[in-house]
Amino acid sequence: MAHSPDAVLKDLKAKKFAPIYFLEGEEPYFIDLITDYIEKNAIAEHEKGFNQLILYGKDSPVNVILSNARKFPMMADRQVVIVKEAQSIPDFGKEDAQKLFISYLNNPLPSTILVFAHKHKKLDGRGSLKKELDKKTVFVNSEKVKDWKLNEWIEGYFRELGHQIDGKAAQLLGDSIGNNLEVISNEVGKMLINFSEPTKFTAEHISKYIGINKEYNNFELSKAIGYRDAIKANQIIHYFIQNPKAHPVIPIFSLLYTYFSKVALVHRAGAIPENQLAGVIGVHPYGVKEYLAASRNYKLGKVIEVFGFIKEADLRFKGVDSGSMNEGEILRELVYKILH
Repeated sequence: MAHSPDAVLKDLKAKKFAPIYFLEGEEPYFIDLITDYIEKNAIAEHEKGFNQLILYGKDSPVNVILSNARKFPMMADRQVVIVKEAQSIPDFGKEDAQKLFISYLNNPLPSTILVFAHKHKKLDGRGSLKKELDKKTVFVNSEKVKDWKLNEWIEGYFRELGHQIDGKAAQLLGDSIGNNLEVISNEVGKMLINFSEPTKFTAEHISKYIGINKEYNNFELSKAIGYRDAIKANQIIHYFIQNPKAHPVIPIFSLLYTYFSKVALVHRAGAIPENQLAGVIGVHPYGVKEYLAASRNYKLGKVIEVFGFIKEADLRFKGVDSGSMNEGEILRELVYKILH
């Protein structure tokens, strides 16, 4: 049974270590978080020279990894063996290597903490190795945070750091960076250098310290379109066209598709209380009024048309029936069709 990253970190902080950790999945942030914690805290600093080994998958066949895992610690209670980039272990998919690995799973050395950081992909769930790992290791499936849960994750991340962030600022941060948790944590870390006391962060903080324009960003564009504010939407589009490297169109297409998908869900939900609607469409409660307004401005038939406009713009960007249109012209035409 897979363990959640939070549960594993809680145990690690309580000094509860297991013989084997297998960390896999598409979200490297949680894999790195657990791996780094074990690397820094599982054994004392003065013991690491003899009792901590970092291996890299592409240079480490299974038999090499296991022979190191079977060594006893030197003048210490335990040793740590960490296999980074474990997805590149050369013989991991071969039957003989998997048999060796399963044999070790059945009888691991209690004084070794063996960690596999298997990033960006998952093992085949149909194989016997995956089933054994699930039963006999601390197995973590590190999944990408869903877009509609990103605000919640950002708010929780700030709480863990001893701070707060308001809903609008969290959405600005998430919409501008996306669900790349490593980038979010790095940007937040650089911002927090400037704050020694617990702080509640606003959009002004995000704009000033992270450099996300609080007036001209993807979040404000979708909001202006939702409220059918053509003047504001075109001002933002003009700014984007002047700064194309900072505002590529593909994430904008994706954001608008997600935005109107939520508007479609509002239509489907019908007349239900706002607090329930927030859960149905997957937004922070403070954002529900915006989507209700958008649903009044865009009837369901128009929403379906918008999906077609976004698909058309995406194909034109990829060179299908684009003629001489450049990236900015494609984006401007898309917004015009949506608004009118």
